[in-house]
Amino acid sequence: MTPLLRIEDLIVEGRPPSGIWIETVHQCSLDVNAGEVVALIGESGAGKTTVALAGLGYTRPGTRFKNGRVLLEGRDILTMTPRERRDMRGKEVAYVAQSAQASLNPAIAIGDQIAEALTLHKLAEGAEAKKRAIELLDLLDLPHPEILARRYPHQTSGGQQQRIMMAMAMACRPKLLVLDEPTTALDVTTQIEVLKAIKDVIRELGTSAIYVSHDLSVVAQLADRILVMNQGDVVEEGLTDDILNNSKQEYTRTLLGAVKPKPTRETALSQWNPVAGQTPIMSVRGVDSTYERQTLFHSIEREDYVLHDIDLEIFPREVLAVVGESGSGKSTLARVMAGLQPALKGEVTLDGEVLPGHSRRRTKDQLRRIQIIFQSPDQSLNPEKRVDDAIGRPL
Repeated sequence: MTPLLRIEDLIVEGRPPSGIWIETVHQCSLDVNAGEVVALIGESGAGKTTVALAGLGYTRPGTRFKNGRVLLEGRDILTMTPRERRDMRGKEVAYVAQSAQASLNPAIAIGDQIAEALTLHKLAEGAEAKKRAIELLDLLDLPHPEILARRYPHQTSGGQQQRIMMAMAMACRPKLLVLDEPTTALDVTTQIEVLKAIKDVIRELGTSAIYVSHDLSVVAQLADRILVMNQGDVVEEGLTDDILNNSKQEYTRTLLGAVKPKPTRETALSQWNPVAGQTPIMSVRGVDSTYERQTLFHSIEREDYVLHDIDLEIFPREVLAVVGESGSGKSTLARVMAGLQPALKGEVTLDGEVLPGHSRRRTKDQLRRIQIIFQSPDQSLNPEKRVDDAIGRPL
């Protein structure tokens, strides 16, 4: 049987500041059959994503293909013209990036972004394309897909954004998916549902996939075969069960041994005990919040709320964990407390003083005392500023 994708003797070079080209992937070969999921695992910097991106005929800036062939149904992607590669990407081979926040367009509604691929490749237009977008959101178990399709990326959680990226990739029903750690941002419950949706689509449509991951529990659920990479070399290849249960290479066994057990209360570090009668340093009382906007033609319904009547207290020297599934409102609550997201009702207090709802109306001292660290550093740090300037600016 001829594989859907065949990578032969691939060599990729990178050019560091010294200006001398250095091999980063060394004569890598890989076959992916129709309906098969092949996982690439290894440490950070092993070359997993570099090899996976070759399936789209793409190299990152500062790198180049030195040798090898990448055959998609017998056609060499590396010898295609730029226009041929553009026509192929999204329609025949689709990519799901690790960081959805860096990939989604913040100025375009989610439904329009998914429908865009269908329109560009002339597979559907107008209302039909938007209907297909909503169906894909529903397929990936996103809540209220009709409402979600009208929202913008910043109005969704990190886990929801990752599933939106998957919906975009699946829109044109490609023959091959390149999945670059797409479930990294998802909680365990959502991860299971998303993996199930990916498996169902792959089996139903006969789609193949290259799955880049460091999470062996995910690989065990999804992959048919595994390639283990280390410093640009494939050190071991085999069926998933054989690699996980009977690996031959010491490096593979080291990776398997690095999987940590679940934490228990006995191994936790926290020994905090509340002091009777202690006053909370910060409190939230009866907070509702939503990303929907009230207009003349659109009233906000209770089902549109992200937060429903939230109460909490935080005491000095306490670490309070807010946990829940993707889209449950965890980050929205943090944004309300930091003054980045308005509350419909309720109040947030600091040392008993009611805080203004918006950060622009808070004093410098209030801003200093409530800091937020975002999920995605690459979307939070200014790429034009040096690290010392970024750190020194608040001071």
